Amino acid sequence: MTTINRTIRSFAEITDLYAEETAAPTDRFAHAFVETVDAVKLVATDEMIIADMPDALQMQVGVEMLVTTLFDLLRDTRLETIAERLAWGIVHSFHKVAEQVDNQADHAARELGDLIRDNDGGEIATHEIEERQLLCHGLDEASEALSCMRDHAAAMFHAETGRPWSAPRATLVSGKRTASVIAGQDFLAARRQKRIERNAPTGPVVLFSGGKAWEDHALIWERLDLIRARIPTMILATTAQDKGCDAIAAAWAARSGVAVVNFALDRRLGMRAGFARNETMMRLKPVEALVCEGSGLQSHLARLVREAGVPAHFFAVRDQRTSPTMVNARRDMPKGV
Repeated sequence: MTTINRTIRSFAEITDLYAEETAAPTDRFAHAFVETVDAVKLVATDEMIIADMPDALQMQVGVEMLVTTLFDLLRDTRLETIAERLAWGIVHSFHKVAEQVDNQADHAARELGDLIRDNDGGEIATHEIEERQLLCHGLDEASEALSCMRDHAAAMFHAETGRPWSAPRATLVSGKRTASVIAGQDFLAARRQKRIERNAPTGPVVLFSGGKAWEDHALIWERLDLIRARIPTMILATTAQDKGCDAIAAAWAARSGVAVVNFALDRRLGMRAGFARNETMMRLKPVEALVCEGSGLQSHLARLVREAGVPAHFFAVRDQRTSPTMVNARRDMPKGV
């Protein structure tokens, strides 16, 4: 057997070697790192940029290395428990910059709209419109690329920790995410305004809610798998808790590529916040629901589901099991759920 030793002298050579043993970059990277016009701007006062977009494969590999190398370096050391927090911060950095660029793109688009409305047909006005279009193109391209990088970093975080990454108190939107986590209020606003698909995913809504004291993730995953087998385009609407049932459902969605709409409490409503959230979720006209035993809020949601005639699955705390045999969901919610 002949052994070939190869000396790597640069990052570019690492990606070349990686490319030899892998297929082309995934579609999401290939699409995100394509130039849409010949020249763009990223700042209104700067000169036009005519350079190419970064190489899609190099970016994909680079993002993977950035996250996974951190875990590899700290594994089996006294700092191993810190790795997850550091990796979360890396993904969050991608998210914050992507969010900033996306906001700049929205602002540029509004300015472009104003220029078009006020256009007098003159040479100066025409030039300003063309300049603003270049800015919009550049920022939109950058936003798509950064969102793709963030999503891939989040996927690596999930692969290393087993838990999906999500942004704190924010909307996370990307056409290339496998499990988009979208704040409930933004979702409803997007529906009312008939915004584009990536901001308001369309599809049959399945409601999910449950208590924080829950351990049997397999029970929930199995039932969600059965629902998705019947409703492959489902959107999962949850009550946005970071522990227990909602966290289990979020992990399932990340694994399954299902969009999630998180409905957080509106604290301004005081004691009624949870009940108002349930009523808001019901206005999505869900096609199915899964409710696990928890507090009076789960009992209230179960009652609304029954009254609306929505097909539902109810799990009690006692339904949890350690054996691999599936426990059938009870059709009636137990007392106190």
